[in-house]
Amino acid sequence: MLIPDVPVDGEIRLGQFIKLASLVETGGVAKELIAAGRVSVNGEVDTRRGRHLHAGDEVTVADEAGSLQVGARVASHPADGDDDYFDEATADDDFDPDKWRNL
Repeated sequence: MLIPDVPVDGEIRLGQFIKLASLVETGGVAKELIAAGRVSVNGEVDTRRGRHLHAGDEVTVADEAGSLQVGARVASHPADGDDDYFDEATADDDFDPDKWRNL
């Protein structure tokens, strides 16, 4: 199974990451799966929803039978010295900063 990289800024908690990586639909489902021992970090079951993850950690979620269902790897954003994200494809070329300056 191909495990995709999911970029995060700095550290993230286990419950937040499996939601961010779309391994589960809601935080409630994440909490239940973690408590049930169906979530593994780097191949070891972890029942701590607040566990801090770091770049390179691999998180997998198993189905009820215990076989691997989905997974994702924590990846850091590339360090380009700029924390602002700019997506040129969705940028508004007609943006007028003076129009929005005093709102």
